[in-house]
Amino acid sequence: MNDTIAAISTPIGLGGIAIIRISGPQAFEIADQIFFSVHGKPSQFTSHTIHYGRIIENGTTIDEVMLTILRAPRTYTAEDTVEINCHGGMITAKSILNLCLKHGARLAEPGEFTKRAFLNGRIDLTQAEAVMDLIQARTERAQIVAAHALEGRLLIRIEETYNRLSKIVAHLEAHLDFPEEDIPPAARDQLVFNLQDIIESLQDLLTTADKGQILREGVQVVIIGRPNVGKSSLMNALLGKDRSIVTPLPGTTRDTVEATLDINGIPIQLIDTAGFRKTTGLAESFGIERSHKAVSISQLVLHVLDISKPYNDAELELRNLYLKKPVIYVFNKVDKKQKFVPPTYFDITESVKISAINGTGINELKEKISKLIWHGKVGEHESDIAINSRHSICLSSTINNISQGINMLNSGESNELISHCLRIGLNSLGEITGKNATEDIITQIFSRFCIGK
Repeated sequence: MNDTIAAISTPIGLGGIAIIRISGPQAFEIADQIFFSVHGKPSQFTSHTIHYGRIIENGTTIDEVMLTILRAPRTYTAEDTVEINCHGGMITAKSILNLCLKHGARLAEPGEFTKRAFLNGRIDLTQAEAVMDLIQARTERAQIVAAHALEGRLLIRIEETYNRLSKIVAHLEAHLDFPEEDIPPAARDQLVFNLQDIIESLQDLLTTADKGQILREGVQVVIIGRPNVGKSSLMNALLGKDRSIVTPLPGTTRDTVEATLDINGIPIQLIDTAGFRKTTGLAESFGIERSHKAVSISQLVLHVLDISKPYNDAELELRNLYLKKPVIYVFNKVDKKQKFVPPTYFDITESVKISAINGTGINELKEKISKLIWHGKVGEHESDIAINSRHSICLSSTINNISQGINMLNSGESNELISHCLRIGLNSLGEITGKNATEDIITQIFSRFCIGK
């Protein structure tokens, strides 16, 4: 990391401000060559100060800017850093970036600023991943959980457990130098107790994996039903705006219509489908085919039924499409006279009565959706943690190896075998924070970042 990198750190496009970030040993030298101010050169400015001036190339002003000087190690990357705030717009920002590259900087790779922060010891891998989670957060709840991870709350939990397990491994390995001195039974019992306590702590973290996946990836919820039961009206009611076309004619929706929704902090991908029925129309047939696919990939089904019409066996055919999926039966049109009487074999345990037209029951439906997706609250308490799939794999490996170590202790295996097994578990735990992460893992994590982050 002896070179200096630069990139545009704000989204490309029209805007009030764009930011070009320069980081590395030549950051101030490059700034001296392109930034001109009556107050002097950037290399002379004190740290964490911002200055007005012009970016000039060959005597021509490119833009009037504000330049911030940040001296190592109190910077995002822990390196000398310059941030140039220019007017937003593709041409201006790119022109300034190209000028930085011309004077010695290298274009940053995806996530390289955050990668340097990790490699320079300012953050660990969980905090680096939290940066991306924070950028990609689609709900306030997801943002809060990501902010907690960025603060280091997951790091603290992992580090505490790592240190406990490390001491146990060190204790066992110390006995390897004195093979004639076996560990007393009482001491072995205490080791087993301590290892079981560590497993419980790790399993507690592991239970947050499902919530982490929900917050990061969201949940696909599909709305299905026969034609003209009010599916599109329901979608509009949930969104609070007109997204799907609504008419009295059946078959209006001929394709899947998708929109995003925040329900109690859960990112929802809502899919409105074409009404399921036999049809000879080519366009509607394609729409129904896509509806079948939407049901197959969904994680929750909202089966809409028209309560103002008698029960139809076609509803049972629809029910067979999602027998193994969570479902909420949405009885629509409660503002009309009820004629729907389901047969005894039609399970409607989870159901809500609504009127998509006047909004009756919509809030109750949202609450039921939220409770079916998860129980309890995430992101509303300072200790909330939601691990990702990488963390989950590492934790599972650690738990399995500690469990094997306990079995070995109980069966009187040699300290060498036990400590080797626990050492593998310790290394897996260290992968989470980056202590033992391979270059491939590090590269994979940061490759998901955008350039400039």
